[in-house]
Amino acid sequence: MANQAPNQTSPARTPQELNELITGGIGDSPLRPDGTLKVRGEYAYSSDLWAEDMLWGATLRSPHPYARINSIDIGPALKHPGVHAVLTHEDVPGENIYGLKVADTPVLAEDVVRYKGEPVALVAADHPETARRALEKIVVDYEVLEPVTDPEQAAHDDTLPKLHPEGNVVRYQPITSGDPEAEADVVVSDVYTLGMQDQAFLGPESGLAIPAEDGGVDLFIATQWLHVDQKQTARALGLPVEKVRFTMSGVGGAFGGREDLSMQIHSCMLALHTGKPVKMVYNREESFYGHVHRHPAKMYYEHGATKDGKLVYVKARMYFDGGAYASKTPVVVSNATSLGVGPYEVPNVRIEGWGLYTNNPPCGAMRGLGAVQPAFAYELQMDKLAKALGMDPVRLRQLNAIEEGSTTPTGQVLDYPAPVAELLERLERLPLPQEDHTTPMDIRGLPGGLSNTTHGEGVVRGVGYSVIIKNVSYAEGADDYSTARVRLQVIGGEPVAMVHTAAAEVGQGLITVQQQIARSELGVERVNIHPNDTNVGDAGSSSASRQTYITGGAVKNACEAVRDVLFERVAQRFGEQAADLSLSGGKVVSAATGFIVDLVEVLGDDVIEETREYHHLRTYEMDPVTGQSRRVHVQHAFSAHRAVVDVDTELGLVKVVQLDCAQDVGKAINPDAVVGQIHGGSAQGLGLAVMEEIKVTDGQIRNASFTDYLIPTILDMPPMAVDVIEKADPNSPYGVRGVGEPPTISATPAIVNAIRNATGLELTHTPVAPDQLCGVQS
Repeated sequence: MANQAPNQTSPARTPQELNELITGGIGDSPLRPDGTLKVRGEYAYSSDLWAEDMLWGATLRSPHPYARINSIDIGPALKHPGVHAVLTHEDVPGENIYGLKVADTPVLAEDVVRYKGEPVALVAADHPETARRALEKIVVDYEVLEPVTDPEQAAHDDTLPKLHPEGNVVRYQPITSGDPEAEADVVVSDVYTLGMQDQAFLGPESGLAIPAEDGGVDLFIATQWLHVDQKQTARALGLPVEKVRFTMSGVGGAFGGREDLSMQIHSCMLALHTGKPVKMVYNREESFYGHVHRHPAKMYYEHGATKDGKLVYVKARMYFDGGAYASKTPVVVSNATSLGVGPYEVPNVRIEGWGLYTNNPPCGAMRGLGAVQPAFAYELQMDKLAKALGMDPVRLRQLNAIEEGSTTPTGQVLDYPAPVAELLERLERLPLPQEDHTTPMDIRGLPGGLSNTTHGEGVVRGVGYSVIIKNVSYAEGADDYSTARVRLQVIGGEPVAMVHTAAAEVGQGLITVQQQIARSELGVERVNIHPNDTNVGDAGSSSASRQTYITGGAVKNACEAVRDVLFERVAQRFGEQAADLSLSGGKVVSAATGFIVDLVEVLGDDVIEETREYHHLRTYEMDPVTGQSRRVHVQHAFSAHRAVVDVDTELGLVKVVQLDCAQDVGKAINPDAVVGQIHGGSAQGLGLAVMEEIKVTDGQIRNASFTDYLIPTILDMPPMAVDVIEKADPNSPYGVRGVGEPPTISATPAIVNAIRNATGLELTHTPVAPDQLCGVQS
């Protein structure tokens, strides 16, 4: 009834009591809706897509790192039975160029190829094997050129060929603060190198393009950023953006490797040309050539300190091999230089960073973008400095740790918690593995023990620490935002919320996080997630540890807008103050009078739907000469690892015995998912420490398979203790801090420091290979 008085026949419950009726909200760990399907092998990935009368697409790729194209003859391929189309650069309907940060990448190569694997031509056929055979019939006349493969040389040698009109430097960024000529009592220096790492996602690139009646195209794709893919593809197709519609399909891992385009434009071109659906799926070898990798780096570092261990200065020069095209190289240089001294107070800094074009495979985003490389160098430097000072390496780090209120080398003041010293303290409290000398040795626990290579001879143990800093979200003036549409209605006699965003679920658990936020904000049990597509506003990329922060903020804002509309209705109907109302357990509650009315009754047949954006605090570009900026990054995250390793110094084998992590997450929206992210990130850091490296010689990948490119398995992962602390960031929704990337960054140097501790070797390259360790006596 209209203007019904609040129900006073039952005791009034507080909002907190009613909220206990809702499970799976913020701070809980509900099961992921996609988890059971994935475990049982029933989940549909993009490679499982199918359409009636579908064709198969395939890509002809350059066999040379650097060559001029004199001619392309597609005639023999077009005559092959079952072939429906063969396309070259001449068939690109719009602009034959695209790029994530810099538009420098051809859709299909025109006059030159700049890396082995660059797309040259496309085929659509009625069977995937037919398409592959047709590729072999395309005749390309190449004039092979001498490739540019040394990034440091590319930075300084003007006699090298210019791979792009503007030269071979993608970005140069110096950072200067304090006195760059400052002197110190104790100085340590070295040159550190980091190999090319692959994202190694298990689901290869795949997608299905379907031509539409309006002359546009619908693409179902596994990606990390629907809207930026849509914009780049529309330009290449010469179509309005609204005629290029993207829908997210099941993603089998990403880790940055799906930020750049792969077959998005290619499949759409073939579909529009043939008028039929076209599916493309890369095999594993093609996947190694078809996506970007982590930037290899060469880094010159020098640290100076007082006799009692206070850092006086850090000097560094860093060279990042971006490969043939820019991709995220400008951002890598930005992150690496701005974070280049680590989570430490350093009064005097001089850092220079170069991102270079070469004829090596293109490099771009990978978990820990631009922070992994310098962290490896500065954390090995901290151990080296501790040894020179005769100090405990943990005490040295704590002595110089930044904290809330500290100023970074770019001039940014940290206006949120920075518990660096506390993370190290918490790590030290965690128990170390005990060496039991009273029972018979189980050789299976030794390096190579499953192969019976040792019974303990030559095996030594080491312990290593690291602590790192990582920016969260995009920086340097990027208007990083997300959009969410939230609908509240009654379905089947109960209130149901629908959340619609374009945010990519790439395995990090974002679907669950959005549900948790909506449950908590709207006080309802059932929350459905609309399929992610470009029919809602941009959500940005699932990268930079940003989605829980940014899209979570958008969902929160949209839920609050829905709630405001609802409360206004209730206030008018029952004579309550809207500001006194809250939602809990599917009920509207007044702070003054308790239970007011059920949501079902208020909504009736109505639907409340609101769309909102979330924008984080403004950031600013670094000065191109000094690197100074009032706020380069919106937020920083901090993570620390302690590694325990056993090293067989005779065979060069390493076993990580234990790998513990302490990390500040601001607020654990889903505690179990947070721990899972830390475990997964640590595994990738372990891989970079001891096994993962794409071997490139003269621009040629030598190990483009999971037979020769090794990644950690469950047998390689050691026991892990994870200490999650929650120091809320006052500037972020719920106080959250990005979680996904930091553990990847801190795991690698901790493991390498442990190997150095065990062997006494000055290891300066990661991953550490057996030949670096052999011959050392215990």
